[in-house]
Amino acid sequence: MSERKELVMKVVTAFAAGALFTVGLAISGMTKPDKVIGFLDVSGSWDASLAFVMVGAIGVHLTARRLLGSMKKPVFAHSFHVFARTRLDAPLIVGAALFGVGWGLSGYCPGPVIASSVVSGRPALVFIAAMVLGMGAWEILQRARVIDTNKEVAVTSDGAQESTDVS
Repeated sequence: MSERKELVMKVVTAFAAGALFTVGLAISGMTKPDKVIGFLDVSGSWDASLAFVMVGAIGVHLTARRLLGSMKKPVFAHSFHVFARTRLDAPLIVGAALFGVGWGLSGYCPGPVIASSVVSGRPALVFIAAMVLGMGAWEILQRARVIDTNKEVAVTSDGAQESTDVS
């Protein structure tokens, strides 16, 4: 298969998967913040219907995972992409907590909010803007952290600190 045809197939497959995901979100009610907040409100008037959506998603994932496990390589790529990091660390835990708090307060999840922005208007767009700003702030902090780790700090005989770039 030519490189151009492979790229077209990847785009078409990604679009089809995104469209299927969006339809699933709309049918399940995940694009409605009131429904999501009702599901998260386990001490009030709990709406357990989204639990069935989760169970269904787990079933689909397990089936797909089993089928993909027997494949040597993906259909439209040279290899499977596997996450290199598998340990729980502070950024992952803090990020998950912030994600949960944001989801619980707003009723929006990053995927469904994109679909919701078409019909929900301003509230969804405000959430998207805040999400993008938060992601940008995190990226800036990560870059600053990498720059700091590339500097070597030396203490001179008089106690002063000198930093030199080691990258």
